[in-house]
Amino acid sequence: MAMEPRPSPKLSVRKALVWIALLMAGVFIFISIKELQNIANALRSGNWLFLILALALQVLVLFNNAETYRSLFHLVGIKESWRHLLLVSTAYTFVNLIAPSGGVGGVAVFVDSAKQRGQSPARAMVVGILYAIYEYISLLFIVFLGFVTLFRRKVITDGMTGGEITAAVLLLAATIGFGLILYIGYRSSERLGNLLARLAGWVNRILFRFVHKELWNPENARSLAMEIGEGVSTIRDSKIRLIRPMVFALANKLILIGLLISIFMALNVPFSAGTVVAGYGFCQLFFYVSPTPAGIGVVETLFPVILNMLTVPLAAGLLITLIYRALTVWLSFGVGFWSFRKLQHIYAAPKTAELNSI
Repeated sequence: MAMEPRPSPKLSVRKALVWIALLMAGVFIFISIKELQNIANALRSGNWLFLILALALQVLVLFNNAETYRSLFHLVGIKESWRHLLLVSTAYTFVNLIAPSGGVGGVAVFVDSAKQRGQSPARAMVVGILYAIYEYISLLFIVFLGFVTLFRRKVITDGMTGGEITAAVLLLAATIGFGLILYIGYRSSERLGNLLARLAGWVNRILFRFVHKELWNPENARSLAMEIGEGVSTIRDSKIRLIRPMVFALANKLILIGLLISIFMALNVPFSAGTVVAGYGFCQLFFYVSPTPAGIGVVETLFPVILNMLTVPLAAGLLITLIYRALTVWLSFGVGFWSFRKLQHIYAAPKTAELNSI
């Protein structure tokens, strides 16, 4: 009697990871049911003309992100189709939304895509790290303008907490940390490997008393360093191209600021440039440093308060927050979920012609 072929371990792991992602997406929706109900009520109170404009701007953000990634892949010597990067970048956003990771958890999507398409996973990993660096630097620029607004209006001296400053410092530390990893890997993979191995040992010593096992193998840390060094070495002859991704990253922020302005206009709420820039900057800041997926509960609580400090009525600030989250989080969640499933369907039947057609 012929035996049925067993699924390969690699395929089983892939299926397990897909199911974990789907489970996390379900949990994300479940814990957000109340927010979704509030969003539906908020949308009914807005001017639909401006809401449609805000929707169009969010779609433009998705396209701009794909173009950002294409410039980064070009930076490390990989030519990718825009259509494929639109799928991968929206799936990347989906993974980052369901798992609190400071905007870097979705790097696994790029690494997996590179493996499936016969490309360098190391370069794809570097693309993910570079994207985080560009995103953080451009956001910190907006946050700096937000602090200027707060100082000019004397909000800080009137009782503002140190939450915004702490969050900005954390984001700056993450930016410097990622930058140092790439710089050391650029100079010497061996040096980066030694650094990561020492870091692995330090982490293991701290956590051993709680989990009683080694969580991070130092040899794996050295292998990771070699991969990063391999990927970042491709940038050596492309330094002039470092400017292009920053242009797209800043453009992304300007589009989102325009989206927020559209929401203000949809609700007929008076605003100034400083109010919108500061509000957007601090909202996005807490989105990244929040310990909850997509900042659930944190952004909804703090964003109206921040807008209120900027002279926006609290009730209006709450409506603005809900509509902004509906467009930037839930639209991205839906599109990203579809892209994630589409990619898994393509990878489940890895035909060369099909993979290369996207």
